[in-house]
Amino acid sequence: MAQKSTKAATSTTLGNLGIAPYKEKKGEEYMNAEQRAHFRNILETWKKQLMEEVDRTVSHMKDEAANFPDPVDRASQEEEFSLELRTRDRERKLLKKIKGAIQEIDDEEYGYCESCGVEIGVRRLEARPTANLCIDCKTLDEIKEKQLGK
Repeated sequence: MAQKSTKAATSTTLGNLGIAPYKEKKGEEYMNAEQRAHFRNILETWKKQLMEEVDRTVSHMKDEAANFPDPVDRASQEEEFSLELRTRDRERKLLKKIKGAIQEIDDEEYGYCESCGVEIGVRRLEARPTANLCIDCKTLDEIKEKQLGK
């Protein structure tokens, strides 16, 4: 069951970016040059998409900014802008993670769990290219978080 949901998440993430899933070859080394190039492409494409969204938001806010005389219209526009800015703030944090992942590729550290050092896995990374924990460590991390009530 978990493999099916990972495949669905992978195709959704990659599909949104217009990138085909990596086809692993039998016996190939994990995080070889071809895999690193694949993930660099994913991360760079994602980064570019997010940056385009930022530009669109700025243009939209400039073009749509109006001083409505009706307080309800003004409040509605302010709420719309507030939601857009919150989304862009989340994306700003995501951009920081993407840049960090690209740096890990440059340092040849990408794809390995920062907690235990095992391989994160191609499919998990395709589903979540900024993942820095293997599925086991991430699960433990979430359990601890839940217990601490964060």
